[in-house]
Amino acid sequence: MSIVFVGTYTKDNQSDGVYAFRMDDTTGAWTRIAQNIPKINNPSFLVADRKNHRLFATGEVGEGIVAAFRYDPVSGALTFVNQQPSQGADPCHLSVLKTGSHVLVANYSSGTFAMLPVSADGSLRPATDTIQDSGTGPNKGRQEGPHAHSINLDTSNKLAYGCDLGTDKVMIFRPNPKTGKLVPNDPAFAAVHPGGGPRHFAFHPKKPVVYSINELDCTVTVFAWDKVSGALRELQTITTLPRPYQPTDSCADVHVSADGKFLYGSNRGHDSIAIFAIGADGKLTTVGNESTQGKTPRNFAIDPSGNFLFAANQNSNTIVAYKIDKKTGKLTATGAKIEVPAPVCIVFG
Repeated sequence: MSIVFVGTYTKDNQSDGVYAFRMDDTTGAWTRIAQNIPKINNPSFLVADRKNHRLFATGEVGEGIVAAFRYDPVSGALTFVNQQPSQGADPCHLSVLKTGSHVLVANYSSGTFAMLPVSADGSLRPATDTIQDSGTGPNKGRQEGPHAHSINLDTSNKLAYGCDLGTDKVMIFRPNPKTGKLVPNDPAFAAVHPGGGPRHFAFHPKKPVVYSINELDCTVTVFAWDKVSGALRELQTITTLPRPYQPTDSCADVHVSADGKFLYGSNRGHDSIAIFAIGADGKLTTVGNESTQGKTPRNFAIDPSGNFLFAANQNSNTIVAYKIDKKTGKLTATGAKIEVPAPVCIVFG
């Protein structure tokens, strides 16, 4: 059995905030775990520190917060620990250092990235560093200023990549756990094409390539990645849609399969998961698109075995389960739909 946590939007008080489930690793079926924990407003992104059995959640509100929980790895029971200001408005993404010593947060509306230390008991301490991004992009409605949308650690934890949707840049930092600082790298950023709007980011598990999914024009940019210098060099940009882009379309999440053979990305508006095969050079070839059987798939997750993909349909209050064909990368719906109010993040404990 695996433990799964789901973050939601709590609008209209219809959601309990963070939900917990047990997953049958053979069938992919979910069973809800009853919880009685303090309700966090808009826990729209979660990250698990599996080594220390901790869960961190954003509180995506005007003056944002990051909340800390402990969880029982067997029962899935959550215990609220504390919360701290996220150092910005509308925090929407988190990463945790593999030692568990610090949490990194991206604040969308204020365009800030921050670093918060974690105490030995799992409680968060006030931020030790905040980086204010600056700049604009050509999309007047969405790129009037910086919009930090994710902060992503490489496996060495020596580099962190922050996608800024508002400036068409992927910012590059070197988090220093000794000083608690997010030190700007040299080079300090990599650019995506104007108006792309980089949102989420994925590392290939074996190749020196990384992927940025670009919200504003539904594309994925493939970068060659220098693991030493941190530099990124664009190799390819490819559409996630099987038809021409429409103004109601936008991308959201991106993940690479554990074996490194396939990349998946979510399309809102088209309401599908885009499927790509990954070549020897890391470049992408379109395999197809699978309907998410709901509206607005903001987030999705692949289970630790790599057998199942779960798509969270924010505006139809469902999480839909798919079996992954590991030879072709294609998805087949299992028939399972989990009812959750406004689900927007799925993370395995």
